Amino acid sequence: MAQPAYHPPHVPAIVLITGATGGFGSAFAKRFAALGSKLVLAGRDMNKLKGLAEEVGGTSYLVQFDVRDRAAVEAGLASLPPDFAEIDLLVNNAGLALGADPAFKSDITDWEVMVDTNDKGLAIVTGLVLPGMVARGRGHVINISSTAASYPYPGGHVYCASKAFVTQFSLALRADLIGTGVRVTSVEPGMVQTDFSLVRFKGDAERAAKVYADTVPLTADDVAEAVTWAATLPPHFNVNRVEIMPTTQGPGALGVHRTPKA
Repeated sequence: MAQPAYHPPHVPAIVLITGATGGFGSAFAKRFAALGSKLVLAGRDMNKLKGLAEEVGGTSYLVQFDVRDRAAVEAGLASLPPDFAEIDLLVNNAGLALGADPAFKSDITDWEVMVDTNDKGLAIVTGLVLPGMVARGRGHVINISSTAASYPYPGGHVYCASKAFVTQFSLALRADLIGTGVRVTSVEPGMVQTDFSLVRFKGDAERAAKVYADTVPLTADDVAEAVTWAATLPPHFNVNRVEIMPTTQGPGALGVHRTPKA
């Protein structure tokens, strides 16, 4: 019996990772460096970027910008030397959650930061990188969304909405890019133990630790496994969405408020 055709892994030559020095970003960088990809590592802190580049090895180019600053993003991408300019894979990883209070008690400034980072910044980076991919007839955009895009929860309001944007933006890009050779994937993790909750609770380590207490969450390496899998499939194979959760997590029941009878 003839064996099925074997498709060797498709390794992207040049990978741009935003938010590269965070838990997810550094895990992605290590994976792609190990595969032999050249890395464009983007983040807000050049010292952290330099430390990450030394840690992962391989060949990297560092660009310092905050994705919320369009002019800085444009300048950073324009600075890429020819050997790094033709991005094969863009991993839109920069993002965060801030606060978990009910919407009517929340800090609107936190809302602005989440929307500007998770949505506006992601869209700007994508909009600047995408034309080159289309012109070359190849490329892949992987957007880091969340299960919060599909399963909203109390205190999630703007964060959940911002990730719903990421998922829908990814699917809309897929519709626009049919026939161009450019792939788009939305990766949607559930509970992952990184610095996510520490950032969300603005450095309150005790509160952040309670999120992961007495359970077994995913790790950044687990998410990197999903990203690497989607990115290294043969070019004709597009993963539209991949939703992952730890075995100890699942979608919850809808909340219902019941008023006791007098």
